[in-house]
Amino acid sequence: MAGRIPQDFINDLIDRSDIVEIVSSRIQLKKAGREYKACCPFHGEKTPSFTVSPDKGFYHCFGCGAHGTAVGFLMEHDQLEFVEAVEELASLNGVDVPRETSASAGPVSPTAPLYELLDKAAKLFRDQLRDNPAAVDYLKKRGLDGETAARFLIGYAPAGWDFLLKRFGADDAGRDRLLKTGLVLRNEDGKVYDRFRERIMFPIRDSRGRMVGFGGRVLGQGEPKYLNSPETPVFHKGRELYGLYEARKINRKLDNLIVVEGYMDVVALACHDINNAVATLGTATTPEHLQRLFRATNEIIFCFDGDRAGRDAAWRALQVTLPELREGRQVRFLFLPDGQDPDSLVRDQGAAEFRRQLDNSMPLSEYLLDHLKAATDLSSMDGQARLAELARPLVNRIPEGIYRELLLDRLAQEVGLAPRRLGQLLEDPDAGETPQAGIGTMPDRAAGRSRPGHLRQAIKLVLHKPSAATGLALPEGLTTLRKPGITLLLALLETAAAKPDIKAARLADTLRDHPDGGQHLETLLMQDIPLGDASDWAAQLRATLEAIMHEEREQRINDLTSKANAGLSDAEKRELQALLSGQHST
Repeated sequence: MAGRIPQDFINDLIDRSDIVEIVSSRIQLKKAGREYKACCPFHGEKTPSFTVSPDKGFYHCFGCGAHGTAVGFLMEHDQLEFVEAVEELASLNGVDVPRETSASAGPVSPTAPLYELLDKAAKLFRDQLRDNPAAVDYLKKRGLDGETAARFLIGYAPAGWDFLLKRFGADDAGRDRLLKTGLVLRNEDGKVYDRFRERIMFPIRDSRGRMVGFGGRVLGQGEPKYLNSPETPVFHKGRELYGLYEARKINRKLDNLIVVEGYMDVVALACHDINNAVATLGTATTPEHLQRLFRATNEIIFCFDGDRAGRDAAWRALQVTLPELREGRQVRFLFLPDGQDPDSLVRDQGAAEFRRQLDNSMPLSEYLLDHLKAATDLSSMDGQARLAELARPLVNRIPEGIYRELLLDRLAQEVGLAPRRLGQLLEDPDAGETPQAGIGTMPDRAAGRSRPGHLRQAIKLVLHKPSAATGLALPEGLTTLRKPGITLLLALLETAAAKPDIKAARLADTLRDHPDGGQHLETLLMQDIPLGDASDWAAQLRATLEAIMHEEREQRINDLTSKANAGLSDAEKRELQALLSGQHST
């Protein structure tokens, strides 16, 4: 197994890379002040809204929201996985990608033994399949051929309670690893036993091909029909997709991906040379699933059974999909005839019929409107108003852009209003820019909502201009404040002061996992702030930090003054007197 790429190398690689050169080698950029502009490569547009900032090392589209570093652009544009994007970027810079050896990598990752154990278990299950005629006959009756079974590494978990336990759980450490992978269970009496017994085993691989879990299907009529690995340190159902690794191995440039409901659907379609199907792992479709799917292709076709359960699942998938819709991305829905699933349909009627049904699948916009119209009576004015009201929360989840405008046009035709007027009526009053909690919001009592505060402004300043933190003396008391977002600000100041040449994009990436709001840094990086000459940046940051402390003193004075009627302690009286003296001296 190749060693891990050192994080320091990735950081230095992003810093040394010219994001303008990388992007301009793939799309045509035009200079626009300090930045570069183009029509976004990720959605169709006539007016350029895609910007690349060499100073920040960052790209951002104001139309569809796509944004990131040079690595992110390569992942999105070239449809690469993270490691592949790093290797491509290294190649463009003429450097080799180092890999940490066991000696240089420090402590072994706690998940490495789990991946190794899962891989060994998969090999054992494959050996068992070859030695179990009943399991082989079952797969043959389901139409599965040996080549497809080998490609998906399908195996068999034999009868018995300790098949894996005897091989890998001889000591406490081995049993602990088995428990962590979910391959065994411990009951209330403390007894440990195999989770999978007498089941066809479908190994689940992540985007790098590593074993992360299993799905097991009973041979007969037992329950549950399908049993999946539980959540583990290496397996997260809301993130992984069965068959995606195999689909991308067949074709790196996928025209579309078909999302089906089960392992056998994926495998049966592959047997009929339909190699672009994936399945969620016993969960509803998640935003993480969609992000992974759209990284691999621009078109997704959800394929569901035509019964009530299938249509309910489709509607949930539609709602999760709406925020991910950008121009250039397409989503369609296929509802199979009652009693059919992809597995049975392709076996009974062949691949040509399944492809014909795919070609006739329903665009998301059509499915959305049909679903809403079924709950209204469009022959009346009240029904038309109800349709618009039902559509409001759905339309407002779609990012601004051409796709949303086209959907509004269709909806306007149904309710008999001009598209512009309908758009105004559907506007969500809370859909504008709302400061994120934890990064410097403060109450605006007159307006009844939050407005950006000085702490948020300080975070934006140091984020956009890290060099402003060089040699900065922090105001007394700043490091001891107990305020949402303050620890994130202090971490930004410390990192920027230590690395004054760090690019804004990497500063945001370095602290994206900070518990005090790091997940919002990329959003703040997209928002421009007015800055004067270079000499003003540090002064502006200093003044903003002083304003934070002034706000805190004013707030504390107000709190103590309000409490005075009920009586202050001696310590609080001294504190208030000191605060008032400091207030008058400034």
